[in-house]
Amino acid sequence: MQNDREKFSTYRRSLLINIAALSTLTTLPALANSTSQINPPYTPQDSAIFSKRKNHAVGQHIAILIYPQMVMLDMIGPQMVFNEAECNIDLIWKDRAPIATDLGIPITATCTFDEYAIAPDVLLIPGGLMGGIACMNDPQVLDFVQKKGAQASWVTSVCTGSLILAAAGLLKGYQATSHWGVKHLLPLMGAVLSDERVVIDRNRMTGGGVTAGIDFALLLLEKLQGRDIAESVELLIEYAPAPPFNMGSLELAGPEKMKIAMDKRKDINDIALKAVEIARQRLGVL
Repeated sequence: MQNDREKFSTYRRSLLINIAALSTLTTLPALANSTSQINPPYTPQDSAIFSKRKNHAVGQHIAILIYPQMVMLDMIGPQMVFNEAECNIDLIWKDRAPIATDLGIPITATCTFDEYAIAPDVLLIPGGLMGGIACMNDPQVLDFVQKKGAQASWVTSVCTGSLILAAAGLLKGYQATSHWGVKHLLPLMGAVLSDERVVIDRNRMTGGGVTAGIDFALLLLEKLQGRDIAESVELLIEYAPAPPFNMGSLELAGPEKMKIAMDKRKDINDIALKAVEIARQRLGVL
């Protein structure tokens, strides 16, 4: 008899496959006629399985670095995508003390640096500029990122998390991107700047600012589990962005608003530049 984990895994995989099948249907009558075949059996007793969903993942191992002052959405967007695909997700930091994010909502590591002994399928670094600058200057963080980056099948980041990857020497010679406010700093640490929203270069994948994390995660999920599953998750989370103002990039904003936005960031970008210069010297980038 299947245990709860096996039952949930079977149900979840069936759901994703069925959603993929639904996406190929183009008319409502066809959808209506197919429901009796696509709906998996479900009873009220199965609700207990959903309540135990955490830690019942069966897929790839995703190691997410968390740190004080990180941008929570940089983590949450990809985490939701990978969770829907039944990946094993670990949030990793030096200790298990609650960490304050940019929203003031505390999160706690599921694993410490010392405890995380496996080679992950994905190493993911979310952004958070001031917290990220501290990580760029923290030998313990850089050592962990370097070690797990060497073991991981995919070395990835969202937003300003790419600065941490670059400071650890993991983007030298790789195309990469970051948040628009700091992506120009990446070449100072040996990366090759790209203006794409999500950049893939061999086993490196970097996403632009904040909301690019969902695009990034879906594209990475395709690499990990195939297009059908990635499309199913995209549909399941109803990811169909339609920005109300179409102002979500410097190019769309135009020169005047771009200058205002950059001027507001000058002080914090100057601090970031100092951390980049330290990393540049350490990495020997000319």
